[in-house]
Amino acid sequence: MAKEKIEKHIEIKNRRASFEYFFLETYTAGIVLTGTEIKSIRQGKVNLTDAYCVFNSNELMIKQMHISQYNEGTHYNHEPLRDRLLLLQKRELKKLVNKLKDVGLTIVPTRMFISDRGFAKIDIALAKGKKLYDKRETIKEKDVKRNLERE
Repeated sequence: MAKEKIEKHIEIKNRRASFEYFFLETYTAGIVLTGTEIKSIRQGKVNLTDAYCVFNSNELMIKQMHISQYNEGTHYNHEPLRDRLLLLQKRELKKLVNKLKDVGLTIVPTRMFISDRGFAKIDIALAKGKKLYDKRETIKEKDVKRNLERE
């Protein structure tokens, strides 16, 4: 049986978030995980596409982040879509709560990585949704950039 490679340097990006939102501020947060979750993250089996962050009694939680079950896990394996607690400083949490009172703002995860000390970290962004014409402009800029690189 072939074991999957466990990498030390992991960087998982949410490319859809940059297409759907304008990022106003970014923060780096820690995540509370179980043993098999960190092993799956080190294998790169994470999906941030549909994930979003909400406040639950003064704690920031990330929802809909899919971390696949660990292949070698037993009956102690984790739930793939469970809510996970994000770790930020109190002043950062208060700042985010105050900013979320504005209409149209949300918190989305943009990138997950393993720090130098071996901890899983996630970059979250305070974001404002793009309108349809903003998305068209983004597509147009990407096409122009791609055509310039080809020439």
